[in-house]
Amino acid sequence: MSIPVSLSMPTLPASSDRTPQPLVARLLLARRDSATPTAPRPAVTTGPSIVPASVLVAAGGTDVEAGAVVVELDIDPDRLDGAAEHRVLRYHVHCTAADLDDVMALRLPAPITVFVTPDDSDSDAGTLAETAQALADAGHSPGLIAGQSVGAVADFLAVLAHTSVGFVARARDGAEVLSLLSGTVAALRGDDVRAALANPDPAALARLIPDAAEAVRDVLLGIEVEDPAQVEQVLADAGLR
Repeated sequence: MSIPVSLSMPTLPASSDRTPQPLVARLLLARRDSATPTAPRPAVTTGPSIVPASVLVAAGGTDVEAGAVVVELDIDPDRLDGAAEHRVLRYHVHCTAADLDDVMALRLPAPITVFVTPDDSDSDAGTLAETAQALADAGHSPGLIAGQSVGAVADFLAVLAHTSVGFVARARDGAEVLSLLSGTVAALRGDDVRAALANPDPAALARLIPDAAEAVRDVLLGIEVEDPAQVEQVLADAGLR
């Protein structure tokens, strides 16, 4: 069953104390290669930093406090006991299809997002959608690597619209971010996801009511980008800020 996502404007009760958040609130994730926090970008889209676990461990024993971060798990998680002070919002794990069973059995003290590196030489590897379903069944969020075909992303989103784990994406630029937003909305509405991915409608995205925007953010947990400033400009030009 699809989730109804209305595109009409909301009428909130006068006594409501809820502060509506924009669709793109804390959407963009950027890597930092230091345990020391940097000043956050003054943009509503700014989300938590992604920091490699090895960087946190290397800063262990110092007075550095890394803050609340997404930890990219590039070392054995047991080694994080000696890491610089930090609060884990989520773990990002990278693996091949051959290692997927081991990763699905992984249990950590924060949610896990798994990015599976495609292996065209492995004829037994599942499709993007099949892998996403397997990860969701294991209680993990699948990661969506940039550059996938429209059809593969549409099938992936069709799976995620019916789970509670959400997903994290990577995008190469602002246009790809708009495409992912549009496709996610279409998947939740039960609309034509392929058409939404190929031809995003920024005006429709800007008209989403707060409850609908929140529903989208429950599914699209964040998008990792290399150039947040470029993406922010594209979103601002599209009326999303």
